[in-house]
Amino acid sequence: MKIREIIRTIEQFAPLSYQESYDNAGLLTGDSDWEVKNVLLTLDATEPVVEEAIERGCNLIIAHHPIVFGGLKKLNGKNYVERTVIKAIKNDIAIYAAHTNLDNVKMGVNAMICDRLGIHNRKILSPKKGLLNKLYTFVPHEKAEQVKSSLFEAGAGHIGNYSESGFSVKGEGSFKAGAGTHPYVGEKGKRHVEQETKIEVIFPAIKKDRIITALKQAHPYEEVAYDILQLENTYDQVGSGMMGVLENPMEEMDFLQKIKMKMKAGGIRYTPLRGKKVKKVAVCGGAGSFLLKKAIGAGADLFITADFKYHEFFDADNQIVIADIGHFESEQFTVEIFNRIIQEKFPTFAPLKSNIRTNPINYLH
Repeated sequence: MKIREIIRTIEQFAPLSYQESYDNAGLLTGDSDWEVKNVLLTLDATEPVVEEAIERGCNLIIAHHPIVFGGLKKLNGKNYVERTVIKAIKNDIAIYAAHTNLDNVKMGVNAMICDRLGIHNRKILSPKKGLLNKLYTFVPHEKAEQVKSSLFEAGAGHIGNYSESGFSVKGEGSFKAGAGTHPYVGEKGKRHVEQETKIEVIFPAIKKDRIITALKQAHPYEEVAYDILQLENTYDQVGSGMMGVLENPMEEMDFLQKIKMKMKAGGIRYTPLRGKKVKKVAVCGGAGSFLLKKAIGAGADLFITADFKYHEFFDADNQIVIADIGHFESEQFTVEIFNRIIQEKFPTFAPLKSNIRTNPINYLH
């Protein structure tokens, strides 16, 4: 098996196009055509992790955080990033990172937090815009169902929890077949008027090639007329943070204790309690202070995230309880997502999980 097969599997789950503009997810070192010896899963691809990969016979490290985040102008080994990259290159070790693209998919990092804490009825807290397209095409009446079915099978027509959603209207289309054509209806050299159905369907932009292929294969015309427009609608399957509810409301301190235990947090920084039971919960793995207003606006009783600054805690303003559990703590179980993705696709292949705790923060108990 080649490295690109593992990468393809991860990116089918968390497409690179879903990463934030500042991010650097993807293959950072190595060649995707290398044969895979073994895979080491980690949160951070640090120098000790590369050494561990060497010792355990792994030539592919899959990490959540990209070791190369900004641009590297020199490779002199003068800091931990340069040393890590140099060691990986010298030992033919590929490093791959799935970062904010894994944060932003519905079954990614935030879903993993919700799973551990028993948060149900989940939805994306801040869905992304510009990730949906709309297809318009024109089909002879008798072939409209055939074309629609093909488009739905290719992934079009999903709106929230509804599938096979579309719109159609009947009208007239016209064309004149030129030399060298083989028209499905009409005669060469004569303008033909055909009773046609206009079909409209929404689809995720990443499925564009698949949708166009399905359209052309199902459509009877030699030349298929269609338009594709980018929509500003939000896409509820992709975005930042997650919102859900507890099956049974809990006292605030009891829920904080549950978070500490389930997320294996060394400590939790939290804002003053409000004396209300916790029912609605917002989460964001990693640094999530930018979502505080969204969490308040969604009616969350408590917001679980990390990396809040001192003055940002004041912004809770007794409208919500902020629970800052630590960056590492909120994302440490990401390796389980990688493991599940790979094992489901390659059930006889067993990735290794790093034994190194990469958290740079220690707690004095």
